[in-house]
Amino acid sequence: MPFKFATTPQRSKNMAAIRGAGNVTTELRFAKILRKHHISGWRKHLDLPGKPDFAFPKLKVAIFVDGCFWHFCPRCTKKNPKQNVKYWIEKKRRNKSRDRKVSHQLHAKGWIVLRFWEHALVNEPAIAERVKRSLTNHT
Repeated sequence: MPFKFATTPQRSKNMAAIRGAGNVTTELRFAKILRKHHISGWRKHLDLPGKPDFAFPKLKVAIFVDGCFWHFCPRCTKKNPKQNVKYWIEKKRRNKSRDRKVSHQLHAKGWIVLRFWEHALVNEPAIAERVKRSLTNHT
């Protein structure tokens, strides 16, 4: 029997049934970088606006590791879906707007906000240096 592609309604039903588990793999990679470079004092998912992936509560530094697809990475935009384009463009626009709003809320509360793109996790030394610099400049 030949392979049949799912129709748009079938695909929509399938996608709606999938529940995300967060960005577990990127968070694990980021935590590994912090540990490897002996950066301590961080906590995961503090109850702050936007629920930062990592936070240094004593120094008020919040870190988000943004997935390239979901947060509209300018470098990785070629990965856009081919179907329902209008929906995805609007979804990504809302995500970017929410990211800006959350960053402003945290800044207003005296927090430093760092955002790293998922694709940038390959450059571990640069990430560690940026985090360390933010922690020392904030003390």
